Order: sequence, then C-alpha cells, then structure tokens
Amino acid sequence: MKRRDGLLDERDFNEHKADWVAPISTTYRGYDVYEMPPNTQGPTVLEMLNILEGFDLKSMGYNSPEYLHLLVEAKRIAFADRAAYIGDPDSVPADVLRTLISKEYAAIRRKEIDPSRAAEAYKAGPIKGTSSSAGAEADQNLTGRDLGDTIYMTVADGKGNAVSLIQSLFADFGSGITAGDTGIVLHNRGSSFNLTAGHPDQIAPHKRPLHTLIPAFVMKDGKPYFSFGVMGGDHQAQGHTQVLVNLIDFGMNVQEAGEAARITHGNNGLMVESAVPAATRAALVQRGHKVTESIGGYGGYQGILIDPRTGVLIGGSDVRKDGLAIGY
Repeated sequence: MKRRDGLLDERDFNEHKADWVAPISTTYRGYDVYEMPPNTQGPTVLEMLNILEGFDLKSMGYNSPEYLHLLVEAKRIAFADRAAYIGDPDSVPADVLRTLISKEYAAIRRKEIDPSRAAEAYKAGPIKGTSSSAGAEADQNLTGRDLGDTIYMTVADGKGNAVSLIQSLFADFGSGITAGDTGIVLHNRGSSFNLTAGHPDQIAPHKRPLHTLIPAFVMKDGKPYFSFGVMGGDHQAQGHTQVLVNLIDFGMNVQEAGEAARITHGNNGLMVESAVPAATRAALVQRGHKVTESIGGYGGYQGILIDPRTGVLIGGSDVRKDGLAIGY
C-alpha cells in the first residue's frame, strides 16, 4: 500500500476487527426472511418485500406485466433509500434501520406507486431525525457490469444445521493487487464509498463501505426452511426478491424459483431475459419502462429448501453459471 501511495497503513489493519452481527428480518406472507444488516444492502430486500406484500401478486401471475411493473417500482423506491441511508453500521442509526424495514414505512411508500405508470423518479423517503442527502432518485449501480469475483454457497445437514455464505473481491480479481508474497488478493469494495459530507457512506478512517453481499435465510413456523443467495452485485437484492416471490407466491419448487426468467433494473433501464414474453415487454414499455433484452446481469442462485413435513433437503442451482446441487 505504501509503494502505491494507498490510504491504508499498518494501524488500519492492526485495529480492524470482525463483528458477529445479528441478522435483520421481516415477515413475508407468513415466512420469516432474514438478511444481513448494514453495511450490506440486506435492508433493501426486506423493504422491497414489505412493499410488494400489499399487492396480490399471485393473482397477477408469474412475470406478468402487472407484477413486473410493481417489482421494478418497489426496487426503485428501495434503492433510493439504499443510496440515502445505508453505509457503515455505526453511521446508520438503529431507528433509521427499524423504519426502513418496517411494515408501516412500506405502507407509506407503497402509496407512491402508480400501478399503470412508471414514476419519473423516486426520492428517498423522509425518516424522522434524518436529512436525506440523496435528493432525487439515486438509482446508480454499485456495479456496472455482470463480472466479478463473487461466490455463493449454502450447505445443510440432516440435524437442522445450515450455512448461507457469500464471499467476494468485488471486481475481477478485486483491486488486482496481491499483498506481497502472501497470495492474498486485496478487494476493491472501497470504491463504493462516496464523498458526500454527512452521508453514512462517506469515506472516512475505520469505516466500512456499503456493499452488495447478502447471504439469506428463511424460517417457517420457527424452523429453518430455506437457505439461499443470488450473487451479482446490485442484482442480488432484486434476485432475492424474485426468488422468494417465485417460491412463495407462484408456488415454484427450489430449482424453478431460481431458474425461472428474471429481470434486473439499473442505470440503463429494465433488462429482461429472453423468456420474458414479447407481450409483457410491450405492456411494460406502455407503462413507461425502457426495456431491453440482455444476456447476463441476472446473477447466480443457489438454494437449499428443508421440507417442513419430511425434513428432506432439496437443492437448487442456477443454470446461468457454474455450480451444482449435490447430496452426500
């Protein structure tokens, strides 16, 4: 770091400590969904689910224009809040986090959605005791391409133990710098800091940047039900939401829920996979969405569902990437 005029010195490494944190959660149609707290985008998933819970998605149907429109608008709202309020955990007040993932806040934000028309922009929601520095909708991606050095893995055993794990260097080979002869490649998550004075994600010593990594877990009736993740930068929050809606609202099995065609929304509008019907795309365009077909950008899913009746472990693995589901 010294040879490259880096901002980190030996003290930063000596004083760093890893934290054992409690997950955050919400309920979605009777299921308890757990995500990681800030500095991850875990609250974004929970906010999206809370917003969508107020709509009868099942009656709309899988990847219908009505459902996808609501999904995109919920995403835009939650990402505006992500851009305004999420950063280093010590910079996100507990009451702000509680508000972001609350049913009451979702009910307020849900009213901003016009079911027939995409909004021009969304602002971060007003939260008591804060002043949003994001202004108009801040929908920028932390990752601008579907490349990177992320892996996701989940493991479960017959005794009820399960692990949901994600690891990443962020961009291709992270920073591209190996620490001496250790073989350890340094990540480049610091690129997700910002320079906005007073913002929770403003760069400063001993702070952690907002990042996209979110291993997830679902409980049903107090018992482990579903351990899963969808890697892929900003798509992760969108992917989590789509997988859970596929599983819970549309009745898909653990493989179908992650294999079914997905969408992803970002700087360039709404990207859809080829299996999204032309009629659906046309209806989304009529609602004001900029729709493009894209190969890639939809992350990579892995999941294990624990059958509540039999205890059988059922694995699913995304066909979009390398990976597999295996029993042993």
